Amino acid sequence: MVVRVKRLIAAPETCQRLRELGLNEESIIRLIARQATLICQVRNARLAFSETLARSILVESLDASPCA
Repeated sequence: MVVRVKRLIAAPETCQRLRELGLNEESIIRLIARQATLICQVRNARLAFSETLARSILVESLDASPCA
């Protein structure tokens, strides 16, 4: 699944760290795996997010298929 980041709603220091890692508003990311953690391709790196942290990243789907 490919998504675009619309908003980060975590604590300011967490948002800053996510931006330092390349996860900015309007960034395009690809979901690689959804297990205990979510693994996403962000630019040229793969990042793992806890479910709690992932819930603080608002996205919109860019895939033609609906989100599962």
